[in-house]
Amino acid sequence: MSLRATVDFLLYDWLKVEQLNQRERFAEHSRETFDAVLDTCERIAREKYAPFNRTVDIQEPAFDGEKVILPACTQDAHDAYVQSGMLSAAQDESIGGMQLPYTLEAAANAFFACASVSIGGGMLTVGNANLLMAHGSDLQKQVFALNEFNGRFAGTMCLSEPQAGSSLSDVATRAVPDGDDHANDPLGSRYRLKGHKMWISTGDHELTENIIHLVLAKIPGPDGKTIAGTKGISLFIVPKKLVDTEGQLTGERNDVALAGLNHKLGWRGTVNTLLNFGEGKYPVRGQTGAIGYLVGEPGKGLQCMFHMMNEARIGVGLAATMLGLAGYYASLDYAHNRSQGRPVGPAGKDPAAPPVRLIEHADIKRMLLAQKAYGEGALALGLYCARLVDELHTGDAAQRSDAQWLLEVLTPIVKSWPSEWCLEANSLAIQIHGGYGYTRDFPVEQYWRDNRLNMIHEGTHGIQAMDLLGRKVLLDQGKGLQMLGERMNATMAQAHDASTQAHAQALKQAWRDVLQATQAAWQGGDPALSLANAVPYMQAFGHTVLAWMWLDVALASTGEDAASLGRRQACRFFYHYELPKIGAWLQVVKDRDPTCAQMPEDAF
Repeated sequence: MSLRATVDFLLYDWLKVEQLNQRERFAEHSRETFDAVLDTCERIAREKYAPFNRTVDIQEPAFDGEKVILPACTQDAHDAYVQSGMLSAAQDESIGGMQLPYTLEAAANAFFACASVSIGGGMLTVGNANLLMAHGSDLQKQVFALNEFNGRFAGTMCLSEPQAGSSLSDVATRAVPDGDDHANDPLGSRYRLKGHKMWISTGDHELTENIIHLVLAKIPGPDGKTIAGTKGISLFIVPKKLVDTEGQLTGERNDVALAGLNHKLGWRGTVNTLLNFGEGKYPVRGQTGAIGYLVGEPGKGLQCMFHMMNEARIGVGLAATMLGLAGYYASLDYAHNRSQGRPVGPAGKDPAAPPVRLIEHADIKRMLLAQKAYGEGALALGLYCARLVDELHTGDAAQRSDAQWLLEVLTPIVKSWPSEWCLEANSLAIQIHGGYGYTRDFPVEQYWRDNRLNMIHEGTHGIQAMDLLGRKVLLDQGKGLQMLGERMNATMAQAHDASTQAHAQALKQAWRDVLQATQAAWQGGDPALSLANAVPYMQAFGHTVLAWMWLDVALASTGEDAASLGRRQACRFFYHYELPKIGAWLQVVKDRDPTCAQMPEDAF
């Protein structure tokens, strides 16, 4: 079954996305306009992305001391993406957008991620601009966000620092007022920033006229000291090249210097940088310090940035998903065409008999089913969460409330679960290829390398787990958990035949076990011990959510065609092979098992 057929089923038959057109915001759309967007993105991905996935892996970005050099295919792909209108797909028509549902935007972007996640689309630029639309001033929206939506400018998010990594409390970049009139700049209160930012994707390139960095920094008080922790963090717009109030380049370079490129295991086509702010390489008006414009209120930067980070987490989950599916499609094709070995049983004992295709072996089917269950299940989860975003933005009060609570508990899962299990799918794709899978003759090794990043960026696996168990499931006496349980119960109530009823009972027990483990984890008085097994908790939670996804998808797969049968078999596989794993994960959570927490350093 092709990716397009899977996307169409999930959008139209399962999520009923056409029903969104009954809402005023999407009233001008129809199945035809949705299909036209998907057709365009599928074509661009096929023509401009897929043929060059290996090219950008081999021809890594280079820095000549002044600018970043990329292969020509990257510029061509970027230009085609901009021309498609996808940067402003969900924006108002009044500012040049298409007013598409976010669900459609996410589905359309899936084609680019599957074709070449390393060339990339516009996730960071769109997220940057959406943040400014939510928290920026009217002029900041006009000058920066709108020029990101139209493709003139690109956008980044600058959080991590070399010495701090994911620990944002330890951000050391400082911002001081730029002159006595700093509060009167029409682009926002003007500051001078000095510091270093690490792991900045698309941090420097020549693909666009300008790059707009969103930078976290701390403003010192009158005593010259900064507030400790995250409460003292503010957010700043720091353009690579300075602009006027009309959004035109002034011809002056800001004091932002590329210190070097990070050479990565995967995503090699995406520029990843260490940036120095205010080192004096490009002094502005005779002074060191990068010019930055305050977004929102001082000390509220992290709250603003999370607007972008939460969008990015859905995007990362979908990128991981599409890499998993890319490997699945490649290994399925290989298994269909590669002949090796003979069947088990009498027919296989004749050495003169011709070998059979790999796909005829039960263990190969096991690995293919696992990939299908991981990849298509993750895609269902990602699009389901995208549909919740549409509910959050365009639903009535009750729908918005439900969506908000569901996204609280599902965002860590939609980011982390595909990152872990679609990576496992890529490993299985290599295994099916055998020795060839370990070479660069086939694409599956690159898919694995590209996917390994997704458990790290936009919040590492451990951070997502602690956020889930330490915060999300506890909010408002577990309201998000209650809401999720209600959705699961609604699905289970639709299971009427013998097979789906058995799945529903297994899901009911799994959810009961998750709830018991959640309560048991916090029975002790030591939060460190409660969170010591947060990752096993998240794994069990995620597997239970995916079991729910698969049951819901299976219930919508009522036909006798091969695609419907395949989805039902994938659901059966998940319940028989995957869901039983949660028992071991939850046991250490319930016991608040101290094995890891109490391991002495010198015993390693």
